[in-house]
Amino acid sequence: MTDLVPAILGLPAGWTVRLPTSDDVPRVVRLLQRHREVAGGPPRVDAEALESELVGRGSWTRRQFVLRDPQGEVAGWAGVHDRAAGRTDVDLVLDPQAPDDDAVASAVLRWIAQVAGQVAAERGLPATRLDALAYATDERQQRWLGDAGFELARTWRHMSRPVEPAEADGHAIPVRAGVRVRTVHTHPDGMPVAEDLRTVHLLLEESFADHFNSYRESLAEFLARLGEGPGHTWDHWWIAEIENGDDWLPGGALVGTVLPENADGFEGTYVEYLGVHRRARGRGVAKALLGTVIADAARRGRDRVGLEVDAQSPTHADALYASLGWRTGFEMQSWQTQVRAEPAP
Repeated sequence: MTDLVPAILGLPAGWTVRLPTSDDVPRVVRLLQRHREVAGGPPRVDAEALESELVGRGSWTRRQFVLRDPQGEVAGWAGVHDRAAGRTDVDLVLDPQAPDDDAVASAVLRWIAQVAGQVAAERGLPATRLDALAYATDERQQRWLGDAGFELARTWRHMSRPVEPAEADGHAIPVRAGVRVRTVHTHPDGMPVAEDLRTVHLLLEESFADHFNSYRESLAEFLARLGEGPGHTWDHWWIAEIENGDDWLPGGALVGTVLPENADGFEGTYVEYLGVHRRARGRGVAKALLGTVIADAARRGRDRVGLEVDAQSPTHADALYASLGWRTGFEMQSWQTQVRAEPAP
């Protein structure tokens, strides 16, 4: 790969690429930190999550490489993530001081489009959508994506709420009558009951069906993807039920993960997904789920709950979070384009 890929990419003279190894984890962590300092992102990088993506379970659905500049230093990381049928995520990070960065980015994005087309062909699809992220203040990354044919699709707010020990009693956000929340049922060995996993998956699929970013993901893909992260744990999967006569029906679901320790030594909780089924909207289900995750975080001695929200959400979810104490730390943009399936030569 070291000999072949540069010729395919058309990288500037002196640039080389190779597959990432475990030794690259601290190098890419430093690369991301330098990038975020300039681009306006959060300074702390989750090294454990990055290791999973580079060489662990998260690498299994990625085709990626690290880039070395003419001095032989790791100055970039790029890859294609086969996330689901018709959905391909893009990774591209270059050191802010990298020489010929515009030419490198252009070459890498051409390679990404080519490989994404091959992934679509392997899946038997006519095309796939490419999704790339850029910090809202990162004009360099935005320029690269625009020049490569991507279009700005959405802005996402990354919000965080402090958690106080006193909130462990669950009274931070009162639960309305006719709503109850529970974790997914588990077997004696701690593994979740299959029926609850199907319920969470179906609730989230149907909750986001009217969202601009909606796409169908099989249960197997959903579980495999969420299980890749080091913060995954089954006791952070909750189901909200609503009273319907003599029955209780699933009305919403929340999937959380564990955030690594911050500079003060406290872990946090992150809300990966929160969805409310149409039949349950307007009954306080989202607040009940949020109150549950806040109380759970407080009981575990954590100091914050983070989440990401669509700034243009038709349900105005960001306003709900703000009213409950969440504040925006930074914003990211979602850039998208379509590529046709092209079988590998």
